[in-house]
Amino acid sequence: MEHQAITAVPVGLAPEDLGALRANLLGQRRFRLAQLRELEAAGPDGGDGPVGPGEEVTPPGRARLADSARMMLADVDAALARMDAGRYGSCHACAGPIDRAHLAVVPQARYCGGCRSARSTGRRARR
Repeated sequence: MEHQAITAVPVGLAPEDLGALRANLLGQRRFRLAQLRELEAAGPDGGDGPVGPGEEVTPPGRARLADSARMMLADVDAALARMDAGRYGSCHACAGPIDRAHLAVVPQARYCGGCRSARSTGRRARR
């Protein structure tokens, strides 16, 4: 997937914020791709894999790690696509802004604080 330069700046995010967030996302992307390569290289029967020497990962554990890495990679790619489309930093549910501090910690976030809280409790957010 090719990621283009930033063309639109979402409300509340300065171009330098987006540059730092993009760098973070690209770093996460590289990490997840390397993790998946290591898991695939270990094969179905074992090898230390990405956990570390002396820590054995069972085949089901390796499969769970690979599934998790693929999900994280998909989230990161989706965030980069939103960034390229100029929609990064807007909540998927209410279209409101996602807090900059939250994006700094979870740059692939899709929901603002209110909607994130509502989703975790099973209720609808108020706007």
